[in-house]
Amino acid sequence: MRGGQRVLDHISLAIHEGEHVAILGPNGSGKSTLVKTITRELYPVLDDAGDVTFRFQGREAWDVFALRSSLGVVSPDLQLQYMRGVLGHDVVISGFFSSIGLFHHHVTPEMEERAASIMRFLGIDRLAGRPMDTLSTGEARRFLIARALVHGPRTLILDEPTNSLDLTALHAFRKVIRDIARSGVGIIMVTHSLHDIIPEISRVILMKEGRIRMDGKKEDVLTEKNLQDLYGVPVTVRQENGYYYASGY
Repeated sequence: MRGGQRVLDHISLAIHEGEHVAILGPNGSGKSTLVKTITRELYPVLDDAGDVTFRFQGREAWDVFALRSSLGVVSPDLQLQYMRGVLGHDVVISGFFSSIGLFHHHVTPEMEERAASIMRFLGIDRLAGRPMDTLSTGEARRFLIARALVHGPRTLILDEPTNSLDLTALHAFRKVIRDIARSGVGIIMVTHSLHDIIPEISRVILMKEGRIRMDGKKEDVLTEKNLQDLYGVPVTVRQENGYYYASGY
């Protein structure tokens, strides 16, 4: 509940470790709230008829910091917090401590080595000494991905990851996320844009008005009828090189 409004309504969802999933829906459908429920930034409300169960890696009781160490999260809220003079290197290292930048943290040589390896993997090592507010949106987004990956999470959650990216940055982003998916890290892609769904994603969940409207194989879910019902506009769907695109609205 937010401000007396029901944002998520009787959600029941299971995602397997290592699975690549997209959660698709219009703005205001509850997607970002669902992410914050998974990461325990928000907590569900028990009503008279319902039950609340949260199970992660087979356990229902978690220390919230231990829970978050098993996940990597990249979100617009996080990027806003970093749009200041924090060096790219420090952004990545801060992923070990779940902090916004570095303060009095003890950084080990092993952490430095891991951070350097991740930055090379993402092609941003040459930018490590630059402040975040001097980078392009796409470059800054890759540092947040590096921050999310540096502690070796089993699942990467991406909340509206391509907002504000131009075509060049979008191309680079897609390549990075596909490489991560192929490395064995599970991907949960939360988006309102059909073209964010990389070919490696095999399952799509449709959300609208705080509810899950459909959940299934990508090819069964991403049809013109389903997307028209989801967005309320005429839609033509085409496939190209494993990606889906919508037009006609």
